Amino acid sequence: MLRWNLIQWPAMAVTLAAAWYVASSRKPRRKLGFWLFLASNVLWIAWGLYAHAYALIVLQIGLALTNVRGAYKNEQTTPQGSKGSS
Repeated sequence: MLRWNLIQWPAMAVTLAAAWYVASSRKPRRKLGFWLFLASNVLWIAWGLYAHAYALIVLQIGLALTNVRGAYKNEQTTPQGSKGSS
């Protein structure tokens, strides 16, 4: 089962890449970041199932919901300099 244990490393790398892209000032990069976050949620859930880490699974489901919300709000953003809603 070593193969399943190794999933945590790509999950960590994808999570870090997602955080980098979500912090971008460019909308397309933020969009990529949200997709990467969703991919990392899937990877962490897979590892959590293997490791019986149920709190991690619940956390990743909650984070996935916030990532979907963030992706939606990213699509609704106004041009720079304009004020949008929170």
